[in-house]
Amino acid sequence: MRKLLFISTLFISFLGFAQKKTLQTKIISDKITVDGKINEAVWETVAPATDFVMFQPDNGKPIAENKRTEVKVLYDNDAIYISAKLYDDEPDKILKEISQRDDFGTTDFFGVFVNGYNDGQQNFQFFVNAADGQADCLSTDTNGEDYSWDAVWESKAVITNFGWVVEMRIPYAALRFSSEKIQKWGLNFFREIKRDRQKYSWNYIDSKIGTFTQQNGVLEGIQNIKTSTRLFLLPYSSFYINSGAHQKTYGTLKGGLDLKYGINDAFTLDMILIPDFGQTKYDDKILNLGPFEQQFNENRPFFTEGTDLFSKGNLVYSRRIGGSPSNYPTIKSNEEIIDNPANVSLINALKVSGRTKNGLGVGILNAVTEKTSAVIRNNDNQQTRNEVVEPLANYNVLVLDQRFRKNSSIAFVNTNVTRNGSFRDGNVSALVWDLNTKKNTYNLAGDFKYSYVTDVESKKGIATTLNFAETTGKYRYSFGGDLYTKDFDNNDLGINFETNYYSFYGNANYRILNPTKHFNGFRVNYNNFLQFRKDTGKIQGSNINVNVNLETKKNNSVGFGINVNPFERYDYYEPRTAGRFAISPTSYSFWAYYSRNYNYKFAFEINPEYSKANEAGRNYYEINLGPRYRFNDKLALNYNFGYSKRSNNKGFVDSIDGDLNPITPETIVFANRDVITYSNTLGGKYSINSKMNFNLSVRQYWSYAENKNYLSLEQNGRLKELPSYTENKNSSFYSWNMDLSYSWWFAPGSQVSVLYRNSAANFENVINKDFGENVKNLLNNQELQHVFSVSVRYFIDYNQVKHVF
Repeated sequence: MRKLLFISTLFISFLGFAQKKTLQTKIISDKITVDGKINEAVWETVAPATDFVMFQPDNGKPIAENKRTEVKVLYDNDAIYISAKLYDDEPDKILKEISQRDDFGTTDFFGVFVNGYNDGQQNFQFFVNAADGQADCLSTDTNGEDYSWDAVWESKAVITNFGWVVEMRIPYAALRFSSEKIQKWGLNFFREIKRDRQKYSWNYIDSKIGTFTQQNGVLEGIQNIKTSTRLFLLPYSSFYINSGAHQKTYGTLKGGLDLKYGINDAFTLDMILIPDFGQTKYDDKILNLGPFEQQFNENRPFFTEGTDLFSKGNLVYSRRIGGSPSNYPTIKSNEEIIDNPANVSLINALKVSGRTKNGLGVGILNAVTEKTSAVIRNNDNQQTRNEVVEPLANYNVLVLDQRFRKNSSIAFVNTNVTRNGSFRDGNVSALVWDLNTKKNTYNLAGDFKYSYVTDVESKKGIATTLNFAETTGKYRYSFGGDLYTKDFDNNDLGINFETNYYSFYGNANYRILNPTKHFNGFRVNYNNFLQFRKDTGKIQGSNINVNVNLETKKNNSVGFGINVNPFERYDYYEPRTAGRFAISPTSYSFWAYYSRNYNYKFAFEINPEYSKANEAGRNYYEINLGPRYRFNDKLALNYNFGYSKRSNNKGFVDSIDGDLNPITPETIVFANRDVITYSNTLGGKYSINSKMNFNLSVRQYWSYAENKNYLSLEQNGRLKELPSYTENKNSSFYSWNMDLSYSWWFAPGSQVSVLYRNSAANFENVINKDFGENVKNLLNNQELQHVFSVSVRYFIDYNQVKHVF
């Protein structure tokens, strides 16, 4: 009888999961103090959201009574208010590591997901953890969660004798919604019990369906709200002290202003005037022996916040804005460059973004960079001259993104770079689509891009991609292809390395949706890829990959896989000469990883890899080892050691005229080399509380390429000995970066940051293999730079200060 009752209850529960839950709210006039006490009488006037359901690992399992969760929502003309009671039968075991904003750490957390348009396309997500820390992000099924987005809101979390409670105030300025009198929002609540690694949601999120944002419940009752003017000012002041062996110690005072203005309830204007990015994270530079530039992460807040619209079509690489100059100075034999700026200064930038009630998203990005010149000296008469390496330049992005049927979209994207004078200009337009069936069973995604570049000569090119996928169930698959013409070029505002090819790819995978006897999670993938040179039909790339990823019952992660390159590949990029190619041999590789559950105070990760090419002595192996230790809820350290060795690697080092080989007008020189890399990184944090944190980040990197002998590249793509070449083309690059920072969020949206940074880097052709001496020389290097900076940013809400004026 009990078994029959259990099955009936389970059936009724799952029948309810197929329907969206609805929560009612009401307007209030009483003031609510966000203190985690939830003692205002008005909270008793609305019903709670209850009956949470497990998302992971046992998808669909109702939450236990002793872990029940009750959430209520109220609102006024300025904000919505959320109270949550999170019951726990063992409150002393609640994990509550203190960490900085947007870093969950090892702690329980509670989240609120809001979609003001209830269109199933984008969630504004707000999290509070048991240590009273905040995190927020924008979430879409296409791009995942973007934690670079930061809003200004209030919260308080308190541990109690029955579990813990959360109280939140989210102003309408942090949300987007239509101007309708009667609002109906998409809404969901999320909870993770960290010690059990169990995640729950209020409205059931079916893991068989490959979508997250479309499985919200509904919030009803918001109507006739009169939102305040959304005008926020963020003035800042920064002071820098710079010191180095080749320069006098000097101080610099900077000041500026960021502005955010709500054009209406849906659209927002963001502006930066006199930007200051001096405290952004350093770049992890490497010894780059390949034919393409190194791609860096974007760390500047203005260019990372809320970039969902601007990422459509993958056409924007924002590091181009204020990046390295687009031209290199030309000099005569009696001249030398004495100053060539590494970066171009940004004058100002603005963004306008939002979405109409009919689902049309509009994004506009504009930035202006200043005219930049190199200084060149004539060694005969010691006179100097300036040569423009980057003129005054204007960068523009326009995005029009139409959503429909709550799960699909079609977008038009245009990027344009206009440089003053007779310099290169670039324009790229794209049509991008992401189409899903009504039940989110199948997806058709792709794009069509057109580029037009005017330089010494104009060129036009196209690129297109198309991908079809089954997106639900235990068994899923996808397949697609790309086509890029030779003259497609989006590198003025984007980044693209390869053109003049077409490719085909496919994937099939299996996953478990609920835990089994041995695993909490299990997934096996099969991938294949084949790329052809468009004008010759030769194979440029090939890969077959099988990998397995699983999570044990103790929540340790394990993975392993094999990669096979079954065909010789024709590399048209490594020779650095148009029309020439080098043949790469077939190869195979194995890799594995293990990651211990981060809930343990001591955890570690290990990731070995081995690769073997079908060529004598040509192989590659790498290992990364990363232990971490959490001393207590305030102090934690993590370390990572990486080592790799490429034996008998073949790569370009030089091109010379026909003196060594009169039959060939140009000799392309390759080296047979060993490439060895060491990296050590140390990270640490000490959190006084959730608003006051110390952080340490140290990176030591050394990589060298030792050439054993030199080879000439033949017209057929093969290599042969070149004993007549005797130049030293060895490479050794080593760098050091250390950041020690203090951050204090002294008021909502307002922050004091103190940073000490020292850094050094050096490249040379002489290889010193004494590791200890190498590091010592680097730290004693005359190029070691020291920077100490203090920055204060203050958030001003116009509505709170308007009475002053």
